[in-house]
Amino acid sequence: MVDTIPSPAAHGSSTFERLRAKHPRFVYRHYEVAWEPEGLRFTYDFAVEPDIVFRPTVRLNGVASEIVARVGAAVVENLAFHLGLAEIPSYWKATCSPEIVVEAGRLDDHQRAWWRDLLVKGQGEFFYVNQIDFRIPDLVAIRDVSLDRRLPVHLGPLDPNKILIPVGGGKDSAVTLELLGRKFPDSAWWGLNPIPAAKDVAAASPVRHGVTLTRRIDPKLLELNAAGYLNGHTPFSAYLAFAMAASAVLGGYGRAAVSNERSSNEGNVRYLDHDVNHQYSKTFAFEQRFREYSARYLSEQFEYVSFVRPLYEIQISRLFAWYPHYFSVFRSCNRGSKTNVWCGACPKCLFVYVSLRPFLDKTAILGIFGQDLLSNSGLVGLATELLGRGEAKPFECVGTVAETEAAFALCLDAERREVGSTPALLDELRRRGLLDPTFTPDAARAVLDAWGEEHALSPDLESILRSHLSHEPAG
Repeated sequence: MVDTIPSPAAHGSSTFERLRAKHPRFVYRHYEVAWEPEGLRFTYDFAVEPDIVFRPTVRLNGVASEIVARVGAAVVENLAFHLGLAEIPSYWKATCSPEIVVEAGRLDDHQRAWWRDLLVKGQGEFFYVNQIDFRIPDLVAIRDVSLDRRLPVHLGPLDPNKILIPVGGGKDSAVTLELLGRKFPDSAWWGLNPIPAAKDVAAASPVRHGVTLTRRIDPKLLELNAAGYLNGHTPFSAYLAFAMAASAVLGGYGRAAVSNERSSNEGNVRYLDHDVNHQYSKTFAFEQRFREYSARYLSEQFEYVSFVRPLYEIQISRLFAWYPHYFSVFRSCNRGSKTNVWCGACPKCLFVYVSLRPFLDKTAILGIFGQDLLSNSGLVGLATELLGRGEAKPFECVGTVAETEAAFALCLDAERREVGSTPALLDELRRRGLLDPTFTPDAARAVLDAWGEEHALSPDLESILRSHLSHEPAG
């Protein structure tokens, strides 16, 4: 569940400056709440002065009009208003207008600072790809048109034993579904425009109920992209966090357990003396900021937490190897998401392969991917980047450099033990001196046995996760 990553564009600062001069104000004018036969629809009205209008929509499927009687119309409006704020980065990026004016609702000083911080840190990759200096003092100012009425925060009740578990179709959310679904039978899988892999993973899990949203991006944005307006990555997981809060309040769910791991805390590249992180809105720093914001402005009872936060990606792969009923249905390849395949040629495919291979035999790993990526020496460039030896770590949701080194070392050990030879990719990496000869399987244990202390897990969730870490995968 991530925004499409564009190819680096040759816009540069001149396009940035020209568009800002032409479009000085981005205005969040209005939102509408309406019921359709399928559910509750929010429609947004954004204007980029002088001549651009966007009207994106999102529908919370299966929400009946009776919900208003339970939570109150004003609470629903507050959720709709905030989801509109979360839409802004996707549209603001086209022009980077120096002023954002919020006419649809009221913001205090803390909120204005919070949203500006998200725009700057959450769009670091966008600034890097487009070579924009985000440090300029007038990058963006956020102000609102003061209203007489502040929309109310939801006060409850919400049931903490009902957990929303977002599913994107990958191994991380499959592990969360498996471990929490059996402990909390009233939980539900959650998806925004769920792709086939997400539905298939959910169907293979012990969770029987699903909650979905349908988001429609205004096609005008795609037209502007084609016409040369700015484009790039946005903090999509931040949007998902606000969407989950709305679903939780309207459905009575006390918690959302996302699957953002410890690895997401590591950035991709240094740019203008700042760390750029493709996964910023999956980091623990964002998680903490959103938890505070949510309790203050959305719902006093809703809790947003990452279930696998203490773990690295490779540790989650080790857990995932216990559950072969997901092997044929999960997908983590963004390039192949529309056709539900592994492309076998992107950083995400390669990283998932090397993180799983140490815990699965050759037959199982080939059954998942349909090809042996370790035999493809043409992937040496991607491997080099994953190992932190390129200009930047790939702008994908992949593991840290240290765990990637551990994964390759464990792959080499597995191939030698099981096959008796070194596959072409590993041989080429070794020839180029990119495999650390001191990074033995024993040294890799430091990664496999790690536990990150920076997390927000409640005692019940922490106990569930810890109880599964001592297991050795069957594969």
